[in-house]
Amino acid sequence: MTYIPRNTHLYNQAIEILRLSRSVSNYLVYDLAHLKKDGSEDPYVYFTGDIVRQSDSLAPEILKAENMAFQDDRLKQAASIERLTSSLYRTCERLERAESNGKDFVRILRREIRKFRKLQHKWMMTL
Repeated sequence: MTYIPRNTHLYNQAIEILRLSRSVSNYLVYDLAHLKKDGSEDPYVYFTGDIVRQSDSLAPEILKAENMAFQDDRLKQAASIERLTSSLYRTCERLERAESNGKDFVRILRREIRKFRKLQHKWMMTL
């Protein structure tokens, strides 16, 4: 049985962030994967994987929070989602500092995360 989330706007925004983060990551990884002149790798290349990993967790965590029986458990799970969202936003900020042509795409992802945060705040009030 497939569970349909109560707040489909929040869930759909989480899925959109996942799609966007995968696209941004695929674009940036080629830009950042090359070695520097001294032979070291660009430390920002790892952040491209982090945004995918973090955004991949959003939708399942929303479903998990909504399936909790007790309100305290739902609120703890929602706080976990809030920390995950903040971490994703900070990772995007770090990626914007990278020497890459994809900074504009990261800005678009950050804008979507801000929209998600607004929806998330409303959703947390309903838990």
